[in-house]
Amino acid sequence: LSNQGDHAFVAPGSGDRRGPCPGLNAMANHNYFPHNGIGTIADFIEGCQAAFGMGVDLATFLAIYGAIFDGDLTSYSIGGPSPSLPLVGGLLGQPQGLSGSHNKYESDTSPVYGDLYQYGNNVLQLSQFKSLYELGQTNGDSVDLGVLTNWRAQRFQQSISENPYFFYAPFSGTIVSSAAYTFIYRFMANHTAENPEGVLDGETLKSFYGVTGDYPNFSHQQGHEKFPDNWYKRNPVDAYTIPYLTLDATAMQLQHLEFLPVGGNTGTVNSFTGVDPSNLTGGVFNAQNLLEGNNAVCFAVQAALQMAPDLLKPLVSDVGAAVSQLSSAVGSVTSELSCPQLTQFDDSQFSQFPGFTKLKADGTY
Repeated sequence: LSNQGDHAFVAPGSGDRRGPCPGLNAMANHNYFPHNGIGTIADFIEGCQAAFGMGVDLATFLAIYGAIFDGDLTSYSIGGPSPSLPLVGGLLGQPQGLSGSHNKYESDTSPVYGDLYQYGNNVLQLSQFKSLYELGQTNGDSVDLGVLTNWRAQRFQQSISENPYFFYAPFSGTIVSSAAYTFIYRFMANHTAENPEGVLDGETLKSFYGVTGDYPNFSHQQGHEKFPDNWYKRNPVDAYTIPYLTLDATAMQLQHLEFLPVGGNTGTVNSFTGVDPSNLTGGVFNAQNLLEGNNAVCFAVQAALQMAPDLLKPLVSDVGAAVSQLSSAVGSVTSELSCPQLTQFDDSQFSQFPGFTKLKADGTY
């Protein structure tokens, strides 16, 4: 992938937005996405395909989802709110961008970013990066899915034991948290002719996270993520699609059943309480069938749709139009995965979790 000429690294300026997704930050820094960090749905779809080999189905769903919950229904910021994104008709407030999307898109238990309640969700924690780097070094300088699955289990337990507001939501937990880990290997790995499956070594990982220096004396410059030299993206014939992500997420969940139930801490550390999916979904999904086939992803995307009206009320005046747009995107996913249909969702089950109830519309506590 070119990181020279038109795609040479250009550091973000004071008005440019960068956020909690290293891949999107790198795309903006290398002109695979608007440099100011604010893009249309088409910008996200085209950029993710061109830079990383993301499948058009996955890129389209994530772009539309982000535009609805984090933007003005047609575009959004990869970081925080920006005055350059005008307040268009139908919006009740300034779109908060990806950095303000906690529980809707961005989630606790990030690989290298801190939990929102503890640190703010937009700050890379060098201690977490160092731990992930070390796991890769002990694996022959290779951060693969096995390493990432183990690291996710450690981070999940860390959130339980350190964050009293830890909340693991249906979509941002079950799906986005899974993707936050699988994307590291599936998209950041160097897919050379010798290693078409991809190899992600420590130096490549550092570049994608804007980390410099030699172990253990790392430093980090916010928003300075880079595409490495001599780096090859996924082959387009092996695009990372929704079914591909579903397989990866399910494999992780089968290894660590704690990744599956939604729930959270109830205001103190080590108080994690899961919610029975049967109570949430009127019996459509339960603890047993969530482990079957594509059901975990089916549950998550349809839960997002069922919760959308309440989540969107503070953001848009025409909730129906936004929900209709989301319904179309979710319908494409559920059709592709042959999902059981979910028609009700009882989010009053989440009233015991301050990580859910105390979150403000701007994505802060």
